Amino acid sequence: MKDRAAGEQGSTPQAPDRVTKEVLETVPFAYAGRRSEVEYIFPEFTSVCPWTGLPDFGELRIIYVPRETCVELKSLKYYLNSYRQVGIIQEDVVNRILDDLVSLIDPLTMTVAADFNPRGGIRTSVRTSYPQ
Repeated sequence: MKDRAAGEQGSTPQAPDRVTKEVLETVPFAYAGRRSEVEYIFPEFTSVCPWTGLPDFGELRIIYVPRETCVELKSLKYYLNSYRQVGIIQEDVVNRILDDLVSLIDPLTMTVAADFNPRGGIRTSVRTSYPQ
C-alpha cells in the first residue's frame, strides 16, 4: 500500500509538536492519601487525520486517581482544544495525552480512552493506562 503525504487530499494539518501542553496547570488535591477516582469526559474532542487533513471527532475520557494534585479544568480544556488543528493518528492521541498528564500530576493510576466517530464505516476506540 502506498503511503500518502500529510495533507495530500486536504489542508495541511499542524505537526503534533504544536500541542500546547505548556497551558496545563495543577491544583492541590485536598484529600491526598484517599483513593478518589476522578473522571473527565470531553464529548467534543477533535484532531486531524495527518494523511487526509480531515477532522476526527470523538469522545475522550480521562479517569485517574490523584496522588497530590489534580489537573486544573480550564487548562485541560485549552490543552485538549489545541489538538483541533494537529495531524495525529487516533491511536497516538490517547497515548500522547496520557504521557503529558502523567508527567504533569504523577497520579496513582490513569486511563485515557477515546471513542472516535466512524469514518469510512469504521469506528475506532482506543484505551491506554498508567501504570501499564
